[in-house]
Formats: sequence, structure tokens, C-alpha cells
Amino acid sequence: MSSKTWQPTAEANSKASMFRLIAGGLWLVAIGLEAYGIFGILLNEGILEDSTSVADDGTVTAEQSFPDWAFWVIIALLVAMSILTVAGSFLWKRAQALDPPSEKNKVTFFLKSQLGAIVPLIAFVPIIVFIFLNRNMSKQQKGWAGGVGIVLALIAVALGVNYDPPSQEEYTADQQAVIQLLGEDKVYWVKGGAASHPCDGVSDLSRSSDIKSGTTADAVADGTNRFTLKLESELGQCGLAIPNNIDEIVDAIEAVRNGEATEQVLPQPDWEGVEGAPSGAALDELNDVLEEARASE
Repeated sequence: MSSKTWQPTAEANSKASMFRLIAGGLWLVAIGLEAYGIFGILLNEGILEDSTSVADDGTVTAEQSFPDWAFWVIIALLVAMSILTVAGSFLWKRAQALDPPSEKNKVTFFLKSQLGAIVPLIAFVPIIVFIFLNRNMSKQQKGWAGGVGIVLALIAVALGVNYDPPSQEEYTADQQAVIQLLGEDKVYWVKGGAASHPCDGVSDLSRSSDIKSGTTADAVADGTNRFTLKLESELGQCGLAIPNNIDEIVDAIEAVRNGEATEQVLPQPDWEGVEGAPSGAALDELNDVLEEARASE
């Protein structure tokens, strides 16, 4: 471990880059459809249809109206935009899970984590405003098109929000905890599991047949983003040493996950009087890095 900061595997980094690229492409298409809807339909007076109306006194008035086909094109564009933005947001959140941003800069972290909710606003708000400001659409057309746009925008934003965005600091804290408690960066998990574990003998894995093992980065690449916080019970189930300050370590990990602390250096495990304390080259290397980090504070 040459750095105290967690790094994704090469495969995960490649997937994250691909997901972000595809998401960006989908969002650009959605914004392109929005631009077409605004400039090609709503502001294009060349598509208006001429019509006449007769007042009660017999006065004939010539006027232009918004054609029905254009109304349905607007509805179709809004639906297509919602599909594209939601698909892009899903891929963006998947990329963030594989290769999360740092939380040190709160503004940058928020923008990167919630881009899936920001883009739908960019895509929908302008066209909805132009719908309601359009002078040629009937009240019924405005009501239906504007209402559909608002509903689809709210759905796209709600699905695009990352309600529990991961951070580089979270993954780093997990990795450090694994090495400090086990002596090496090795965890166990199952595909689709909520957390990785210190060994394959824990109760959460007792009914699983396809148990995988590898580094914390391998677990993240496979979709299991976090290390268990049931450390005292699971270390006991694994027959591993439990430090005296295990609760303090869990509290520190939770503080990082909750955004209450961005410091990646966890408390040093207290092994006094504990038999079977972990050792190994990975632990020695981590301790050297952490000592250097503490000295620079």
C-alpha cells in the first residue's frame, strides 16, 4: 500500500470511466432533444396552422394555432428525455460506486455525487418554462404538456438523487480497518451482498454457496461497497482477535460514512492483553503510512 488513500482496481476504474462516458452521451442527447423542442417546435412560428374564428356579431378573425401533431411531438420528446436522463443517472451512480470522489471539497463532492439529479433539472426546467410561456398553445395543450413535463422531471430528479453517496474517504477507512484488524487486505462477500466480512464463517454468509474473497477494492468492483460494522461479533465468529477499543474504531468508521469526519486515519487498535493480534507485511506498510500521516498533521 503505497498511499493511505483507497484506489479502485483497474477493471473498476475502466468500468467507471465507461459508465460516465455513456451517461454523459445520454444526457447530451436528452439536452439536444430539449433544444429541438424549444427552438424547433415551441419557438418555430413556421409550424403554426392558420385558422379562423367567427364572433357572435359575425366578425371573422384570422389567427394561428399550435398544431396537434406538434403537441404530441412535445409529449414524445418529454418522455424520451426522461428515459435518457434516468438511464444516464443510473450509470453515473454506478460509476460513483466503483470510483467515488473525495469528500474533502464539499462542493465538488456534492456536484459529482448528485449530477444525476442536477442534469434532469437542466433538461426539463427550460422546456417546461417555454411551454407555459408559449402564446400559440391552447390552455389545454399547455396544461397537459406542462403537467406531463413537471411529473416526468420530478420522477427523473427523484431517481437521479444519490441518497447515500459513497466517498473515497469511506472506502479508505474500510480498507484501513480491514488491514489493521486482519493483518491483510482480504475480505469475503457474496454477489449483491450489502457488506463484506472478515472471514467466510460469519452468520451472514452461512447460507451462501458462492462466497468470494479478495481485497476491499475487489469487493467494490463486484458491487459490495462496504465492510461490515458488526466487527465485534464477526471477529468473534471468525476466531480472530478483538481489540479493546473495537467500539471506538466502529464509531470512527461510522463518522466517516455519515460525513461527520473526512479524516481517513482510524484509531490505532489497542491490542494490550489480547492474544493473536494480527501481523504481516501489509499491516507494517499501513502502519508506516499512518504514522507518516499522523506526523504531518
